[in-house]
Amino acid sequence: MHVSNSTFRRLAVLVLTCTTLGLLASGPALAKSAEQIDIEVNAALKEFKNKVNGADEFLAKAEGVLVFPKVIKAGIGIGGEYGEGALRTGGQTVDYYNTAGASIGLQLGGQARSQIIVFMAKDALDAFRASSGWEAGVDGSIAVVEWGAGEDLSTVEVKDPIVAFIFGNKGLMFNISLEGSKFTKLDKSK
Repeated sequence: MHVSNSTFRRLAVLVLTCTTLGLLASGPALAKSAEQIDIEVNAALKEFKNKVNGADEFLAKAEGVLVFPKVIKAGIGIGGEYGEGALRTGGQTVDYYNTAGASIGLQLGGQARSQIIVFMAKDALDAFRASSGWEAGVDGSIAVVEWGAGEDLSTVEVKDPIVAFIFGNKGLMFNISLEGSKFTKLDKSK
């Protein structure tokens, strides 16, 4: 039996897409415990504070901080991302959330990153917490903060009600959008 190149390519794309979607769908099945999430959130916040001058002072001004220690993104034509984290107010975990998103386009590969979303305004935090599934770009905007090397975050004037910091093992990441990311509250008992 002879298989044409176009048929072979379609079959390869189908297999890779199904594999990618299967891996992403297994995220909730491998859900972490509340204790495990809290440990990872503590580590991510420590890393952020070590990498960013003035992070302590900046985070102290926040109404709430949503931390996703590890968001995995993978794609082969069709991509997706998933991560679990905790919302903290006053330094204490008040709720657990997951983030998930999908994308279509030219993409191949994967990455892991940490996300810290800071609620600077109480009404933005309240609207987020009242939502059953909050989507960036639909229910509210998240501004990704960028600043120069050596700049002190405590001196940066932030006017947006919700801001985000994206970082990974190579430092802060830029030109990343959270548009389309969906945040859903998780039922975790300690």
